[in-house]
Amino acid sequence: MKQETAELLTKAERAIHNAENTMADGDFDFAISRVYYAMFYIASALLGEKDMYFSKHGGVHGAFAQHFVKTGEFDPKYQRWLVTTFSQRIIGDYGATSDFILEDVQEIIEQAREFLAAAQSYLRSK
Repeated sequence: MKQETAELLTKAERAIHNAENTMADGDFDFAISRVYYAMFYIASALLGEKDMYFSKHGGVHGAFAQHFVKTGEFDPKYQRWLVTTFSQRIIGDYGATSDFILEDVQEIIEQAREFLAAAQSYLRSK
């Protein structure tokens, strides 16, 4: 595993931990943002292992779908979670208010944890 990959996965773990703390403080929109970035770091780490780097979120989303989901290496649910959480991050980051509730954030954090575990398992098998 490349050093940058390991660092991005560590950053994803930190983002999840930060999301949990932010959620506990009742800041659901900020927690959603941190969870999205955890998923973004995970996808970026996986792509980096294949020497693919992108400066835009859409590039990471599309490349992850093409090089990991369409190949069958990852379940399509991870792509859905990444893109859905991105949309939720936009609402949380740029909207004056959001309708996120505790259960929403808890579910998305669990998705990020599952995505991280799947990425770690995938990388160990390589």
